[in-house]
Order: sequence, then structure tokens, then C-alpha cells
Amino acid sequence: MDKSWVRRIIFVVGLLLLWQLIAMSGLWNKTLFPGPLQVIQRLSAMVSDGSIFIATLVSLKRVLLGYGMALAVGIPLGILMARRDWLEQTLGMIVSGLQALPSICWLPLALLWFGLNDTAILFVVVMGSMVSIIVAVTDGVKNIPPTYVRAARTMGTWRLPLYTEVLLPASLPSILIGAKLGWGYAWRALMSGELLFVSLGLGHTLMMGRELADMSQVIAVMLIIMAIGLTADRAVFGTIENRFRQRWGLAKT
Repeated sequence: MDKSWVRRIIFVVGLLLLWQLIAMSGLWNKTLFPGPLQVIQRLSAMVSDGSIFIATLVSLKRVLLGYGMALAVGIPLGILMARRDWLEQTLGMIVSGLQALPSICWLPLALLWFGLNDTAILFVVVMGSMVSIIVAVTDGVKNIPPTYVRAARTMGTWRLPLYTEVLLPASLPSILIGAKLGWGYAWRALMSGELLFVSLGLGHTLMMGRELADMSQVIAVMLIIMAIGLTADRAVFGTIENRFRQRWGLAKT
């Protein structure tokens, strides 16, 4: 087994033991600070009745749809802003301002505009992730060596092919960074929206645990949310990053 996995297993086992010792110490009431065995039992019950699967599928459907829309708008807009000064001087100012705005701030507007439905949550997810994607892509395209563009124009590459064959491939590392940041913001925006009104997703399931004073359910849902985020980071974005490093000779030897 790889040494890195051995370290991770030892670390996780150590955390679980520490968690169990704190739960057994009596510092907090067991209803407020359940041990790992209680959480595992509650998670098993949620798996048995299928509620956790329904909540997970609902949340994933929302976040993937909103995240896909954010990518579809954010990547081309970021490239255009980097290449067109007038666009950066106008729309770029708005994007910079929105970057400082927490995604949860969009929820009151979304509820007033769309009502208590999935569209409101989808809007919050898109606005929460799109700005970070635009900023990362814009910065990436700006950092492309000018010689790439001059060489492409010398060889007769203009207009749309210049974007699709030169600027887009050259800015892929920055696009990947933006996509990774966008996913994190989209996931957090989704949880914020689902926590505040009935939505059947993971956020709503977590809030139901709080209202029922079932901290085992709260922690179990938190662990599921963390597991999904970790899977996306390591299995999806980590795999893509490794391929980029290998292709450009940046992989560790």
C-alpha cells in the first residue's frame, strides 16, 4: 500500500479515537456531542430508509446544473474580458464588486424574484460560482505570453480560431483553477440555500436534524457533504490536474 494512504488511514483512525474519547469524557451531553458510533448508527438508519440517497441526489442535481451554467457563462466571458479592454473596464468593475459579495446575499433577491422553489436555489448557485470562474479565467488569459498570439496571427489565425485554438488551450491551467474554485463556491452556495427553506436536499436534511435536536443526524449529513466535496476535489479535479502536470512535465519524479 502507498505510504500516503497509510498516513491518511492512521490520521483518520486517530481522529476517530480522539472524537470517541472526548464524547466519553462527559464534557458535553451526549445529545449535543454524540460519539462516532452514534453517528454511524444514525447514518446507517438513513441509508436503510433511503432518505440520505434522495437528499444527496437532489443536491447533486441542483449543484451540477447550476455549476454547469456558471461554467458555460463564466469561461467565455472571462476570455472576452481579458481580450477586450472596454469589456473589462465596464463589466469587469461589476465583477470585482460581486467578488466581495457572499453568495448567501443573493438568496433574498432569489426568493423575491422566483419564490420558494428550485429556481431560487439554482440562481444562488450560479451567482455564487460564476464570479470566481470569470476572475480566474480573465487572469489566466492575461498571463498568456504575447508571443503565442503574435505567432498565431503570423500564421494566419484570427478571430474565432484564435480563441478556440490558442487562447483557450493556453489558459487551461487557469480555467481549471477557476473551475475548482467555482465548484467550491457552488457547493457552499447550495448548502446555504437549502438550509433556509424546505428543499429536500442535504442542507434541508441537516436543518431537520437541528430542529429535532438530533446531533447525530447533523454530524452524519456534514460528513456526507464533506465526503462529496473531497471526492470531487481528489477524484475529478485531482485527476485532471495530474494529467496537466504529466503533459507539461511538471509531475513529481
